[in-house]
Amino acid sequence: MKIVFLGTNGWYDTETGNTVSILIETKHEFIILDAGGGFHKIGRYIKGNKPISLFLSHLHLDHIIGLHTLARFNFPQGISLYCPAGTKKSLTRIINRPYTVPFKRLKTKISLHQLNPAKLPMPLKEIKRLKHPVACYGFRFVLENKIVSYCPDTGLCSNLFKLAKGADMFITECSAKPGKKDKKWPHLDAKEAALVAKQAKAKKMILVHFNPYLYPDLGERKKAVKQAKRIFKNSLAAFDNQTVNL
Repeated sequence: MKIVFLGTNGWYDTETGNTVSILIETKHEFIILDAGGGFHKIGRYIKGNKPISLFLSHLHLDHIIGLHTLARFNFPQGISLYCPAGTKKSLTRIINRPYTVPFKRLKTKISLHQLNPAKLPMPLKEIKRLKHPVACYGFRFVLENKIVSYCPDTGLCSNLFKLAKGADMFITECSAKPGKKDKKWPHLDAKEAALVAKQAKAKKMILVHFNPYLYPDLGERKKAVKQAKRIFKNSLAAFDNQTVNL
């Protein structure tokens, strides 16, 4: 299994990185996590006719702005797009005229679904709401007998620990820094993320979704990893275009 970090920023694109989008390739399928500014790179990696599934955690623009670039692609197998319950109407309002090309006019056929916790598409095993000003969800997949958890845009909460429990790969956000918190806009810092990974007994943690205002260069990300490693040794920071094998 190959995990490609197409975009690793939160909030907005900078020279350091695009906003968050992650591509997972298994023997049988492609899975995309969020569609931020890095989403436009999927054409570099998606080859052949394996099924493509795209999972959106929520509709903040830094997680969906890349959908504007769908008009570039013509994937014959189409894309199954999954959004949180109650957001389909809003999503189709944004991905529409006068803002961009509507889903129904794209060359790639888009099958749009709302996620139902009681009936999840394989290989998604669990979704849980995270701590964020709007409804934002974390995902837990079982892929090739490995657990991959993705938890963007959240403060500390019980569901975060549940999703991370025993994960072979725990991908989580690192938007904040210690001492620079906004209670109205909860996010994790590196130490908090590491504590979650340690207590949840995850095997590996990768930090992503760095706030570019607080992390203006890659050196700041490296400092965050050093902080995390003091608590959870098997910690990494994600960088745009980085590939991790699992």
